Amino acid sequence: MPGAYIPGPLPHDVWGWLLRELQSISEASQRVAPYLHLDVRNVAPERPRDGMLVIADGTNWNPGSGAGAYAHIGGSWVKL
Repeated sequence: MPGAYIPGPLPHDVWGWLLRELQSISEASQRVAPYLHLDVRNVAPERPRDGMLVIADGTNWNPGSGAGAYAHIGGSWVKL
């Protein structure tokens, strides 16, 4: 996934490594991706919160209107 932060192994120079890792996190968080990718889910999120966006498979997990994109709004899943 472009722009995602993936930590490397912990070296002997921990403080220098930490500074480089923090810089990497800062740079990754400032990049803007030209798209949003959501994995198709076959189970509901354990702790849904308002504002959450998901793609339901519609078979194993059907939030109400079959497969598709849903937003969690006002405590319920709303198909987009």
